Order: sequence, then C-alpha cells, then structure tokens
Amino acid sequence: HHLILSHSISPLLLLLLLSMAYLLPSSFCCLPLTQSLHGVKLVTGSDNCLQPSLRSSLSKNFAFHAAFLPPVLMCRGGSALEEGTGQSKKGEKSAYAAAKSSDSISSRSFKAIGKALAIALTFLQPALPVPINDAVMNWTVGPAEAVLYSPDTRLPRTAEVALRRAIPAGNSAMKKIEDSLENVLYLLRIPQRKPYGTMGEAVNKALKLAVDERSSILAAVPVEQKDTGSELYESLIHGKEGLQPLVDAIIEKDPDKISFMLASSLDTVVQLELLQAPGLPYLLPGQYQEYPRLTGRATVEFVVEKGDGSTFTVSTGGGPQKVGTVEVVLDGYSAPLTSGNFANLVMEGKYDGMKLRATEQAVLSDNEFDESGSNVPLEIMPAGEFQPLYRATLNVQDGELPVLPLSVYGAVAMAHNPNSENYSASSQFFFYLYDKRSSGLGGLSFDEGQFSVFGYVTNGKELLAQLKTGDIIQSARLVSGADHLVLPINGSS
Repeated sequence: HHLILSHSISPLLLLLLLSMAYLLPSSFCCLPLTQSLHGVKLVTGSDNCLQPSLRSSLSKNFAFHAAFLPPVLMCRGGSALEEGTGQSKKGEKSAYAAAKSSDSISSRSFKAIGKALAIALTFLQPALPVPINDAVMNWTVGPAEAVLYSPDTRLPRTAEVALRRAIPAGNSAMKKIEDSLENVLYLLRIPQRKPYGTMGEAVNKALKLAVDERSSILAAVPVEQKDTGSELYESLIHGKEGLQPLVDAIIEKDPDKISFMLASSLDTVVQLELLQAPGLPYLLPGQYQEYPRLTGRATVEFVVEKGDGSTFTVSTGGGPQKVGTVEVVLDGYSAPLTSGNFANLVMEGKYDGMKLRATEQAVLSDNEFDESGSNVPLEIMPAGEFQPLYRATLNVQDGELPVLPLSVYGAVAMAHNPNSENYSASSQFFFYLYDKRSSGLGGLSFDEGQFSVFGYVTNGKELLAQLKTGDIIQSARLVSGADHLVLPINGSS
C-alpha cells in the first residue's frame, strides 16, 4: 500500500485502483476525496484506512470526477462514498458484506494482482508523452472542475500569453491559427518524450489555414493598414522565422529552434490580430459613455528609483543601476474604463514622484486616499463573454475566470475604493507579485476575479521584487497608444 503515483494520473486509472479495493485485503484502501463534486462526498469511518503522510500527499494532488464512481463505494477501513442529497446509505451493509466476502475467496491471488496493477500504473503515466487524463477529462469534467482541479490547467501563466488571448477575434481564421500554435507551445513544455508528430500536425494545420484563408485574413485589416498587413502575412508564411521554417525545425526535432521560431510566429500573429481589432467590438453602457476610455492597447513606461539611494540589478547587465525601467502594456479591449482612467492620469503626470509601498504580494502606489481620476466601477471581462461586467466580482469556485487573470507575475490592477468594493480606487494601483506556492487550486490566486486587472508588466519584471516601501516612481509616460485614448469633452468624470 506504499504507492507513489504521478501527479497527472487520470480519473480512469484511479477508478481501476478503487475497483481493486473490492478485491484486495483490508490493508489496501480506496483513495480519499478532498472535494465535494456533483453531490458526492466522502464519509470517513476510520483513520487507519491510509497512512497519514500518504493520505496528505494524495489529498493535495488528486481530484477526480465523481461520475466514475457508484453511489456507494466501501473501503476496508470503513469509509464510504454517499450521495450528498442527505439520503440514507441504503445498501451499505450489503456492499460491505460483498467486499468482505471477496477477500475470503482468494486473498493471496488478488493481493498479487493488486501489487502488479499498482506498479504498472505507477510507471505507465510518467512514461507517456502526454497525460492520460487529457483524453478522459475533456468529456467527463466541466469547465469549473477542469480549471480548479486539473494540475494541467492551461490558464495564461505569462503576460505575453494573457495579452495575446485578450485580443478580440477580428478574424476567426487568425484565432484558429493562434490556437494551433498555442497548442504547440503547450506540448513543447512536456519534459519527457516530446510529441513532435502532434506538433507538426498542428503547425501544418495552421499553415494550411493561413494559405487557404489569405483573402479573409487580409480583408479584416483596415484599408489604411493593408500594406502593413500584407507584409506581416508574408512574414508569417514565408519569413525566416515563419510557419514553414517552423515545420522544418519540428522535423529536425530541435526544441530550442522550435521555441524561438514559435515565439516569432506568435508575435506576428499578434501584430496581425491587433491590426484587425482597431477599436472596441462592443458598446459601453450608457452611464459610462462620458468616462475616459482606452479603445485598444497602450504602453506606459515607469522610471523608478530607490528611496534610500541604493541601486537596482537589471537583467541586461551593465552593473548596478540607480534607476530602473518598468514597461506596462495596458489592455483597453478587456478593461476600457480602468485602463483609460489610468492612461489619462499618466498623461496628467499624477504618478510622477509618487512613493511606492511594498507588501509580500504586491507593490502599491502610496496614494490610497488620493481622489484624483474617475470614480471607475469594478470592471472585469469574464472569459467567454463579449463585454466586461461592472460592479461585480467573479465566482472562481463556479468556474468564472477573467480574460485578464490576476494570477500572472506582474499583473497590474487597481486597488479597491476605500468606501465600496464595487468600485476601484480612483488612482491607486498595484503590481501583483504572483507566487504559485501561495496560490489555491489550479494555481489560481485567492484574489482571482476580485480586482480590475488592466495590464501587465512586459519589461523590467526583475525590478518588481527589488522595489521596497519608500522607493519612488521618478516618472510615468504614455509611450504608445495615445491615439486609442478617448477623453470626455468636459474633462474627467
């Protein structure tokens, strides 16, 4: 019963192990459930069912779909799974009696089978190129469980991926190409035998789609940007770091070369998609029409300095630096009011000379009670929705997730209004220092879906951990995207 399992073992394999609990002697026990799923819960009758250390390890690493299990499943130590509707555990004694009877039939034979099965399952999963649970979870687990309980959740983990996925779909073919390349990016992270065949199929699919849909892709580009769009399209197909060379790199099975060319191709895809999305694809609610708003992307450059006269260590080298530069991309597609208010404050110089305050999880502008700027409502774009929600948080436990997740190192968000959590602070913002070690299920921050995230640090991330209370924003400048900022005629709201 001392069994070490891969963290990505599938629910089907766990079912097989649980089935052996009917057959094996009392020393072998079914695995515990730590979450209540689909009205099924664990009722524990004995703590001797599993050693505490192993029980703790399994509790942290496993969760599976309860639909695989019968309404009542007995464990030798006296644990039972029962329906969570409050119904009595009818038939429990007969199930237990049947299990006990099976022990007496051929204890030694079943024990040997159990050991062999456990050993086989222990080494089968790690040896496969992709997790077995991919095939099973896709049709057995709903979106909420897939996000919250799967260790292989594909939530954005970097600013680049989050910003890429947040671009509105100006052309369906481009989004399909992006999805195919994202899949290759995911497969490339597999540490064992990389599925180069699957990668090649995905890139060839993207290449064929790009060639077949050339007309629709270029038609989605505004007329004044046609020349730029055509150049980007040709670069995506035939460029030195385009899709065709990427196919060749996969054939060569060179992961470093694949990674480099894949990043370049995705960057070209992003540039094309941004050309295809020149404005907001939805109308703002009437009561917010007079607020400053950002109708696309913009970039803010912060120059920061140490308040105690010490220096920064920067990734580009060159020795200690008295000042550092932090670059933030604002996303007006998903948070037009929040990013518009922030961009307006930057242009007015409100953050120049402002002190910072550092905590374990964030670096905040030290202006909590400053009422400069607009009284902007909490603004969060849920994944799968067409426009943001206002004055409402997301229920992550029910599977609601934002397009711009907080669970990314360097996420930039507004603090809450001191007087109402339905509104953001008018000017106080923070850099979020995401740490997976202090996160919840699925690697999600415990504050996910509670703040208006409006951008991400794309350059200078290494400086965030070096910022301390008393350090200063020397200057903040809107270096690009000012043409996307729409201001009300009568000034800020």
